[in-house]
Amino acid sequence: MTPHTDPQAGAAVKAADRAHVFHSWSAQELIDPLAVAGAEGSYFWDYDGNRYLDFSSGLVFTNIGYQHPKVVAAIQEQAARLTTFAPAFAVEARSEAARLIAERTPGDLDKIFFTNGGADAIEHAVRMARIHTGRAKVMSAYRSYHGGTQQAINMTGDPRRWASDSGTAGVVHFWAPYLYRSRFYAETEQQECERALEHLETTIAFEGPGTVAAIVLESIPGTAGIMVPPRGYLAGVRDLCDKYGIVFILDEVMSGFGRTGEWFAADLFEVTPDLMTFAKGVNSGYVPLGGVAISGRIAETFGKRPYPGGLTYSGHPLACAAAVATINVMAEEGVVANAAVVGAQVIEPGLRELASRHPSVGEVRGVGMFWALELVKNRETREPLVPYNAVGEANAPMAAFASAAKARGLWPFVNMNRTHVVPPCTVSEAEAKEGLAALDAALAVADEYVS
Repeated sequence: MTPHTDPQAGAAVKAADRAHVFHSWSAQELIDPLAVAGAEGSYFWDYDGNRYLDFSSGLVFTNIGYQHPKVVAAIQEQAARLTTFAPAFAVEARSEAARLIAERTPGDLDKIFFTNGGADAIEHAVRMARIHTGRAKVMSAYRSYHGGTQQAINMTGDPRRWASDSGTAGVVHFWAPYLYRSRFYAETEQQECERALEHLETTIAFEGPGTVAAIVLESIPGTAGIMVPPRGYLAGVRDLCDKYGIVFILDEVMSGFGRTGEWFAADLFEVTPDLMTFAKGVNSGYVPLGGVAISGRIAETFGKRPYPGGLTYSGHPLACAAAVATINVMAEEGVVANAAVVGAQVIEPGLRELASRHPSVGEVRGVGMFWALELVKNRETREPLVPYNAVGEANAPMAAFASAAKARGLWPFVNMNRTHVVPPCTVSEAEAKEGLAALDAALAVADEYVS
């Protein structure tokens, strides 16, 4: 679709937004949201005709890009047939979505509890774990994000938690592996893995193993910086959970449904959790949907005992129809394989080449369509380009970098001192190269702040 200009319409959209919309995670008077006129594939555009290559995938959810005709048609057909129905009934779209998801989840995660998004998936997974074990505490990592609802935000391990942290949510945080900024004085991935597991087991011991219901980890942390865990780490956590009778929950809200070049990031590490949360890519974000994939052992707890939880829109037919169509599109069009191939053959070598030329790039890390560049002031000292949780003038270097990317038609995903490279999993080689060229120009602006 060719963007057309209509500044007057854009101004009206913007005015209504500024008058009435309260935006997430924002100081309302300091933001200037772009008025979006349309989107298709890997691109979106504004009312002035400016087109952007979306290297954010929305909020890392448009895994098959915008406006895929088969998914749009499936939503339209479902709306004509049955727009909505209560969750206590068996509905074709809901049943088929659950079947297709269960076919792809690892191990025996064959029961699917549908939610409206990722945060409430985490809420329900934790509730299931607490009831199953009869224990109260939940352990999660620093440098993590699990959602904006009360339990999920308290489990989050970054500054977004601070304003809501009541200290009474039963959450214990620990350090997960991150060799570039190791908390364990490690020099190799193996050392980082071993020491991180030792730290985790020590924390469990001092908290009291009999008090811990669940350990919750993002299979690969998303907005915290896409730190791919070293080989053996997730398997080691699985072993610790088995040793102490703790439920192992993997959060695949960002890393699931093709993002890493596998259906789920857990497949990269050959690990099966007891519970796995998902959302976002399950239907490319076309209609809100999330869920918990449940193992046989956990499901058995609620075989004759009611599960004390539910949602009015659990397994909403429109959302599930979108999921069915999305999963079928991904299978038919080789979307997961595309994410793996373009990631390995274009994105990764392209990012490493940029890193070799730009002193502002401290580290490149990722897999598939899930990458991050760590931006630094000094490669030798690894001083971040901006301070932790920087705002205002302190964040000027990252703001300048983001503005430079947008000026070159690239919409970046920036968070603290990182830029994430997370295009749709359907991105073509040509589009990936286009994005890398724009990123190259924007990094030249970041280089100006290197000392």
